[in-house]
Amino acid sequence: MIVHLRLSTPADMTDPVVGLLVEDPRVTDVTLVRGAGIEPPRDVVEADVAREAASDVLGTLTRMGLGTRGGISMTETTVAPCESARELERQAVGSPDDAVIWDVVLSHAESATRHTVSFHAFLGLATALAAIAVITDSPVLVVGAMVVGPEFGTIAAICCGLAFGRWRLAWRALVMLVVGFAAAIAVVTVIAFVSHEVGMFTREQVTAPRPLTGFIWHPDRWSFVVALLAGAAGALAATIGRAEAMVGVFISVTTVPAAGNLALALGARAPEEITGSVLQLIVNVTGMVLAGTAVILAQRLVWSRLGRMGRGTAGH
Repeated sequence: MIVHLRLSTPADMTDPVVGLLVEDPRVTDVTLVRGAGIEPPRDVVEADVAREAASDVLGTLTRMGLGTRGGISMTETTVAPCESARELERQAVGSPDDAVIWDVVLSHAESATRHTVSFHAFLGLATALAAIAVITDSPVLVVGAMVVGPEFGTIAAICCGLAFGRWRLAWRALVMLVVGFAAAIAVVTVIAFVSHEVGMFTREQVTAPRPLTGFIWHPDRWSFVVALLAGAAGALAATIGRAEAMVGVFISVTTVPAAGNLALALGARAPEEITGSVLQLIVNVTGMVLAGTAVILAQRLVWSRLGRMGRGTAGH
């Protein structure tokens, strides 16, 4: 797997940038078109980089000032059936399947802190599904609510902010998570209250023993263990781009179901389930943040060392 870079460079930076790329054995197919940029007037440099080295190369370009004075864009190529691509993989240290491109991870984290209609809509719908799952004691609907919930991206943003020392990023993500859950719970609470008053369900349906879904408001030691494991898996999947693994994370932790149970308990005036639901929500989010941050810190340490090894190889 390789990463294709397209760089927009001011004229005085073009030669240093080209020199950096040409001298690095982890980079190939370097091309230059002088004067290609119209507004602003810039040169255009393109190159293919081994995925394992992409974060290191991008970091060097950013430190050179290209991120502020020029432009950097990239696309990932999963299949490159040519010898030059295979040679890049041999030159780079590490495996492309394990490589982390930190610029991409941080960009996704920043995006996950923006309040969007889709985020709040999905979280509200997921919470409503979870509330119905409680009434019907349906584990299938619980799983459906977990998959629909969009909250893990915001939790991952908190982890990134903490791991990189970007406190504003972590704070914005935390605020978005709290506001998102508060809004979703408030809306579903109103719906639950109205539904209860018109007789769509009874308070006993909420408070009665639910052998299939009662676990979503009964936190125990395993709730925290599952949250830790899911947070670690989610951070790993998010950083290396394994979208298929994220589905397993979504259906492992009962954040959204706990929110749905809380909204239903508030709407039906069942205080005995409120505390357990709140605690379950806090336990899950805390566990995921702790484990996710630890995984990102470990990856930064490993890839920092591999990057130094790669630069050492490039220098020879």
